Amino acid sequence: MKRATLALSGALLLTSALALAQNGPESLLPPGFDRPAPRPAARPAEAAAPARRTVPDEPGATPVIQPVPVSGGEAAAPSAKITLPANLPPLDKLETMSPSDLAALLGMKPKFDIPPAARRAMTHIGAIDEHEGGLPFWSLGKQSPSLVRAVLAGNQGQMVSRWGHILMRRALASRLDAPQGMDPAEFAALRTALLVRMGEGEAARAIAQDVDPASYSPELVQAAIDAYVATADFTGACPIVRWQGNARRDVQWRLLQGICDTFAGEGSHGMTVLDRQGPGEGFDRIDLLLTQKYAGAAGKARRAVKIEWDGVDRMTPWRYGMTLAVGLEPPPALMKNAGLAYMATAATAPMLPLNSRAAAADVAGAAGILSSAAMVDLYSQIYATEGQQGDWPERSANLRAAYLSDAPKDRVAAIKALWGDGGDPVTTYSRQVLTAYAAARLPVSADYLDDAPGLIASMLSAGLDANALRWGATVPGGSQGWALLAVAAPSRAGQVDKSAIDDFHGADPSADQRKTRFLIAGLAALGRLPTGTAQELATQYGFELDRASRWSKLIDGAAEVGNPALVCLLAGAGMQGSGWDKMTARNLFHIVSALHRVGLDGEARMIAAEAVARG
Repeated sequence: MKRATLALSGALLLTSALALAQNGPESLLPPGFDRPAPRPAARPAEAAAPARRTVPDEPGATPVIQPVPVSGGEAAAPSAKITLPANLPPLDKLETMSPSDLAALLGMKPKFDIPPAARRAMTHIGAIDEHEGGLPFWSLGKQSPSLVRAVLAGNQGQMVSRWGHILMRRALASRLDAPQGMDPAEFAALRTALLVRMGEGEAARAIAQDVDPASYSPELVQAAIDAYVATADFTGACPIVRWQGNARRDVQWRLLQGICDTFAGEGSHGMTVLDRQGPGEGFDRIDLLLTQKYAGAAGKARRAVKIEWDGVDRMTPWRYGMTLAVGLEPPPALMKNAGLAYMATAATAPMLPLNSRAAAADVAGAAGILSSAAMVDLYSQIYATEGQQGDWPERSANLRAAYLSDAPKDRVAAIKALWGDGGDPVTTYSRQVLTAYAAARLPVSADYLDDAPGLIASMLSAGLDANALRWGATVPGGSQGWALLAVAAPSRAGQVDKSAIDDFHGADPSADQRKTRFLIAGLAALGRLPTGTAQELATQYGFELDRASRWSKLIDGAAEVGNPALVCLLAGAGMQGSGWDKMTARNLFHIVSALHRVGLDGEARMIAAEAVARG
């Protein structure tokens, strides 16, 4: 009986232990880890305080969390709740939205992830420092914002002078501060947009990339996109597109968003954006197909798109840049009357065949976009590449002969073969740029006196004035070669003889004796012809040398105070046109004189010499 009672008591104890074990959690920590560290001895003030009331450990009980006290004795306010937009789309649509679309829907702005010390200031914006050949950064700081804005926005980008184009590119690419009172982002946008119109896509892109995307204005956003399009660098615009989000909803912006989403790894969403986009706002079906082909080459969204040009009757910057980016060439019929910007893009596009680039170089070289060295490099690639078609292998061989033939007469013959028959003045001058260094290597000889004007003009097209001056004692006074050297020489011992100008006028074959007018204007502007004599000759030959206008007063005033940057911008405004027949002797006089007075003597002399050579 006693043994049975003990057994029953043991069973009851075991049952109670099991019940308690089921009501409380079992610790999985090693022995000792579940025991709190001994509490340090309480201070006298703490010992006097009343014991804190606690909740007994009962099954299912939850601990009470006391609010953190704040100043004033009030409890801390709960965290702010996120208010979702009223037009929140359904979940299936949310799953297909890109991060940028979600951020725009929730009203969230991308976080500025550049440390403050690394953020670029909105000063000294540009690509060429003063020590690298740029203009002083302070040049436009105290100028009228409205004047600078009008000069930059009003320039259409095409200039009659190769050296004028080079001068403008140098001024626009310099590290400059914005005029006081003008938003630096607007100043950068105006410069970027003008460089794009000039066909200088690489320089324009460099200006835009010198500004952090967070500091972009709407005008700079568009100018930067135009620069990326001009260089066929569509993914380069993605940092801007990502930062701006859904700030724009036009067709171009949506196409860029689709491209950027695709190249960021969101292929399905990006292609969906492009597939849903329809023509409009200057974008036709061919533009959408080209964009889909470009974006379809990225990641898992690869897609074959057939491009058909049927029904396409014009070329646009987006269409042309996208065609190059996908490795195609537009139909020749669309490029027949293409503008300067397209030729500039083609001449510098590495994805185009060499023959196509050389054909574009015949325009870009004369415009000042390509240097003589760049053109020689291009022809050298053609010569070294087998299987080239057309006349370009022969032309590259002529260029090699112009440098390496043993007999000078053979070199002269090769140079003249490259110049052609002169039927296209732009091509002829571009080939003179190509042969500048070959002409400089020729010995001075009376045997080549008939070719001297072209050889001198060729050397001066690349700024080789010291080499050209070697012909000074050989060319007769009053000839074309003499006239070129009269304005191109860095210095002159005395004044130019009036009788020599009369002789030049008598043999001047140009329309309306433009070369004579340009010669008189250039000599007077450089101080090599007395003002009274120049005015007398101008009256004698029936043109105005100096007549005051708002533009002439501005450029003369800028020269008077010694402001080279403003002089360059105003000179560019005065040199706009498709050819030298659009230039007047009066404008040339003020341009050359202003450049000469602000220390840009080399550019002044080369512009005057180019006017005499091409007038």
